[in-house]
This record gives sequence, structure tokens and C-alpha cells, in this order.
Amino acid sequence: MDLKGKVAVVTGAASGIGRASALKFAAEGAAGVVVADVDEAGLAPVAQAVNGLAVRCDVSRENDVRNLVREAEKRYGRVDVFFSNAGILGGEKGFHGDDEIWERMWKIHVMAHVWAARAVVDSMVERGGGYFVITASAAGLLNIVESAPYGVTKHAAVAFAEWLSIAYGRRGLGVSCLCPQAVRTGMVPGDGGSAGVDGILSAETVADEVVKTMRERRFLVLPHPEVLRYLQGKTGDYDRWLGGMQKLYQRSVAK
Repeated sequence: MDLKGKVAVVTGAASGIGRASALKFAAEGAAGVVVADVDEAGLAPVAQAVNGLAVRCDVSRENDVRNLVREAEKRYGRVDVFFSNAGILGGEKGFHGDDEIWERMWKIHVMAHVWAARAVVDSMVERGGGYFVITASAAGLLNIVESAPYGVTKHAAVAFAEWLSIAYGRRGLGVSCLCPQAVRTGMVPGDGGSAGVDGILSAETVADEVVKTMRERRFLVLPHPEVLRYLQGKTGDYDRWLGGMQKLYQRSVAK
């Protein structure tokens, strides 16, 4: 999809990938950019930089997501692109962690995408098409040793993106799923943990890849190209891949 003249909504836009993508969308000629986050102080300068609209939105609440879309439509009349990007970290205690972090990650990493799709996809299809981008993670394709709830919910995010493409791809909806490894944002530790093995990319580099993938209407956005090779290795020999991940987990625990 060419972003020129399109109206785009970006969640998690106060910083990191969301901020970089909002700036990139504006630079690509978007007619309107709506930026959303719980961090209102961080959101204001982003909205100013893209000459767009800032909306406070807690994506763990469906009413907030619906209000975000209403405000976007009130300002610009429609939503052509929805970039469901917000995410959180945590859950280092594995399955022993508190249910609260499991539930919060489930809402933010899975249900937020469902709620956004409920709010925009039907109208996109009625107008002849649109684009829906979900930020998952390489963890959604390959899992991650540091956090069970993160790996599990990001897997679910990939599955929902796949389902959207399956159900609506021939009805005009473009769907892409962003699956990077470590990205230099406030969420990422100094060395990126196990996700930093192939380097830590800038948020701007990731945003460039998102736009390129949308233009080519491809499903997977892989700023770290190594992820595809790892995925092919996983599906080619699942047991061998699990053995390698077990070794990675042991090294992580030993730190």
C-alpha cells in the first residue's frame, strides 16, 4: 500500500517503533496520522511532529480502542491503516508469575488487536480495502527464553494476524505482522537479551521495513532477516530446534 493520502492510526506511538512509524507515515505523505498511547506527555510532541491527532488510549480496554477509532473518524472521516503496535515486557518468572501479568499481556498483545479489528476492518472492506499491521515479535515465531507470557501471547498475535489475512485478504484487506528481534527502545535491556544475538536495530530502521513491506503487500515484516532462517530451521526439524532453545535457556538461567 502506498501511504500517500491515507489516514493512519498508530498505537504505542509515544516512543520506540510506534513513534518512528508515525513519523515515517507522515513523511510518506499520509493525509492524517493519529497517534495513541497511555503516555500523554510523550505523545504530544509526536502528534505535533506529524501534524496529527493525539488520543490517550489504554489498549487493554476495548472502550479505549473504540474511542480511538471514533476520534480518528471524527477528525479525518475514515481509517485506512491501523498499526496495532503497543506492547509491554515482563513475566520473567515463567508460568510461576502472577496471573496479573498473564492477563495484562493477553489483553495488550492479543485482545487489543482483536478489538481494533472489530472497530475498523468491516468499514475498510466496505470501502474497498485498507491495511492492518500487528506488532508481534520474533518471539511470536520462535518463542523467547526470558518470558513465558511474552512468548505465548506474541505467538497468539501472529496467529490472529494470520487469521485476518486468511479471512479478509481476498476482500481487499492488507495484513502484515511485524516480527523483529531486539530494537533499541526503552523496553529493551542493554544487550537485548536472547533477542539481541543478531544485533539491536534502531526503531527508524524497523519503521522503514514496515513501510516497505506494506508497499509490497507481504505478510511478514522481518527487519532481522536471520529470523526467516531460524523459522525455516524450526519447521524443518522441530526437535533439533527445541534442543537448541533448551541450550539457550540454560545459558540464560546461568547468567
